[in-house]
Amino acid sequence: MSDNSTGIKIVSDNRQARFLYEILETYEAGIELFGTEVKSIRAGKANLRDGFALVRNGEVFLLNVHISPHHTTSQVFNHDPRRTRKLLLHRDQIRKLTGKVEQQGLTLVPLKMYLKRGWIKIDLALVRGKKLHDKREDVKRRDDQREMQRALKNR
Repeated sequence: MSDNSTGIKIVSDNRQARFLYEILETYEAGIELFGTEVKSIRAGKANLRDGFALVRNGEVFLLNVHISPHHTTSQVFNHDPRRTRKLLLHRDQIRKLTGKVEQQGLTLVPLKMYLKRGWIKIDLALVRGKKLHDKREDVKRRDDQREMQRALKNR
């Protein structure tokens, strides 16, 4: 699961988002974390499935992402698993996202969380929800690809 040539180790991947949404643009963002959260993420205890991001007062916040409490840390010093976390983006990127989210009705969804040169990063995607027929087309296309691969393998 790690790509050693670029120094990136994927910690968590939101595969469901690729099925439910049409991805228009992606952004790499840093994330503001507590020490116990960093330890849990390095141990692979993060879940992006229900997560989304909001733009408030010129800042981007990540909501509903579950990072498990660290197992060796006391509950007094541990973090809340689903707390709101601030994302670190450039001001012009935030301005562009604000316009697209408010005017075009798009959503911000985390696609994956990874370690890049020791820093924890999140791939944030600007997405539009897929309709049911689009999802069916994707499933059909995937099944057709699988059948073609089987046919080529059995030759």
